[in-house]
This record gives sequence, C-alpha cells and structure tokens, in this order.
Amino acid sequence: MRGFLLLALVAGAAFLQAQAPARFVGAITAINGSTLTVKTDSDGAHQFEVPATAVIKRIAPGQKDLSTAEAIPFSELEVGDRALVKLDPNAPAGTPQALQIIAIKQADVALKQQRDREDWQGRGLGGLVKSVDAATGSILLTSGAGAAAKTITIHTTKTTMLKRYAPASVRFDDAQPAPLDAIHAGDQLRARGVKNADGTQIDADEVVSGSFRNISGTIVSIDSPSSTLIVKDLLTKKPVTIHIGADAQLRRLPDTMASMLAVRLKASVDVPHRAAASAAPGGNGGNGGNGGNGGRDGSGDPQQMLGRAPAIQLSDLKKGEAVMLVSTEGAAEVTAITLVAGVEPLLEAPAASNLLANWSMGGGGGADAAQ
Repeated sequence: MRGFLLLALVAGAAFLQAQAPARFVGAITAINGSTLTVKTDSDGAHQFEVPATAVIKRIAPGQKDLSTAEAIPFSELEVGDRALVKLDPNAPAGTPQALQIIAIKQADVALKQQRDREDWQGRGLGGLVKSVDAATGSILLTSGAGAAAKTITIHTTKTTMLKRYAPASVRFDDAQPAPLDAIHAGDQLRARGVKNADGTQIDADEVVSGSFRNISGTIVSIDSPSSTLIVKDLLTKKPVTIHIGADAQLRRLPDTMASMLAVRLKASVDVPHRAAASAAPGGNGGNGGNGGNGGRDGSGDPQQMLGRAPAIQLSDLKKGEAVMLVSTEGAAEVTAITLVAGVEPLLEAPAASNLLANWSMGGGGGADAAQ
C-alpha cells in the first residue's frame, strides 16, 4: 500500500508539472539572482529559473519577425520589461526552467509610445461621427466647437486598420480590431494618415473609434480614497458614480476663460443670424464677417483654450460645483476620460455640449495617448 501511495504521489507531481503552461507572456515583476518572476494578464505570477543555456533575445515593440531579434545577456533584463517565456519541457522536476525568453524592453515601449503620440498629433484628425457610408468607406466627422467647428471626411480602404475601444476601457492599447459597421453616429473617432492642407479630408492608415458618454452636472459627494465622485446628471436628474483612473485628464477653467468660452460659443450660434442680416439690402457685410471670426484664431479656438486650462487633482474638486466630463458608457457607473471644473458659465451655451467630446481625443491616438 505504501509503495502504491508513493507511486501515486510521483505520478500526481508529474501530472501537475505537465499541466504548467509551456509558454506565457507577461511583465517581469521580480529578478532574484537567476530566478525570474513574470506576471501575466490572465493567470497571475510565474516564477522560474533562467539557466545559462537559456536563449534570451530582445525584439522591438510591434515586431513579429524573430529573425530580427537581438541576443542579449540575462543582466540586461529589467523589472517592467515584457517577456514571452518558453519553458524547457525536459528540465528536472522542481522549479521550472526557461528555454527561451523574448523580451521587449520597457524603455523601447516608452519610446514607441512617444513616437506614436507625435505621429497621431502630426498626421491625425478627429471628432464626432456624423455619418458612415459603408459603400464608399467614407466617414463624416464634426470637429471643434463654436466658430471653429468644421466637417472632416475620413476615407478608408481595405488596408485601413480599424480599431474600437474595449468596453469600459479608455486605454488605446486595449482597442480591438472592428469592422466599419461597428462605427455609429455620435461615436468619437480619430484617424491618422495623409491629410489635405486644410485638414478637412484624410486618407486613413488607421482609425480608432468608441462610444462614450457626455455628462454635465453637479458634484454630490467625493470619495478621495476610492478615487470616485458622485455627480447628479443635469440631463437625466440621476446620480452617476464617476471613477477617476490614472489616465483621466482633470482640468479647471479659470473664471475669465470660462466666461470667454461661453461668450464665444454663444456667439457662434448667433453667426447665421448676423450673416443673414448682412446679406439683406443695406446690411453691413464687413461687420458680419468680423463677428463670425471670433474663435478661428488660435487664441480663441475653444479646443486650444481647453488645452491651456490648468490641470488639477481629484482633491481640488469641491462638493456642489459643476463639472463637464466625457466617460465610458454606463448608466450608474462610468470611468472618466476628461473632466473639467469651473464650467458654470458654459452650462447655458448650447454649443458646449460637444466641446469636451471633440477635445478629449484631440491630442493623440486616443484618450490615454494624449497624456
């Protein structure tokens, strides 16, 4: 009987070892001598030995051809690096051993992200989806607010990379491939590619879109330890719990800037009326043209004015003050992408409803890319 139990234990240990994943991908969280700990996104931490015979290579972010990978010593691995680990199936029983490690250096990822941000800013255009023509692959956007508003045409082809934000996520890296018919009117969208001189058309190499929620309301309560606040939505009259993550942009409009924005946004609604008056017999066309120019120069563009508003922390917000924000979709709980305080004068300006929605994706390939 004792011999049978011993055999059963040995067999059980062999079975458990066989069930360990042969390969996994994650971030290096600890290096202790020759022992490495890698935490995966799905099944937690894996600890293993890296023998001198293990093959260790470094590859650039986004690169899939391993023939370009560069051999590096174990000493160049650092906490924070991403790693694809292949375990040795013939290693002795006990601590698993690595047969091969393909590493992406954290510094390389940061450099690529910086280059991507610059490319999105230089070759990108974005706004709110007005319509989608599946037959031609064209998407119409509205961008900007007030007198600076314009229509943009996005041209896509079969080679255009189309991505969509994951549900409840504001991270560009979490965006997943999605077909053109997943894009709907009212979505936020940003594209990068070859654009024309006035920024009204772009032949897109890549498009990222998502459905988000615009909320205007007053703060009911603030819970700093949990990084949340409750806002009473002025539209639905219901409370909404707002989660403030590390990627959220929080800003406060100074009183003068808020008043100026409100005047410009209100003036943009009056422009058609002034233009009609100037076209009538005896109308002053010159004055009418000047009246419609407020906001077209850089100093008055609502998007640029928002970008100059001072950044704040959650602790700077106060119960009872008004805020405007763009968030993930949700009825009772959402995650903030952009939140702006000091907006009381804007709440009465009709053109302010899409102000943040246009601006929040204006800096890069998504909400977080603008950081």
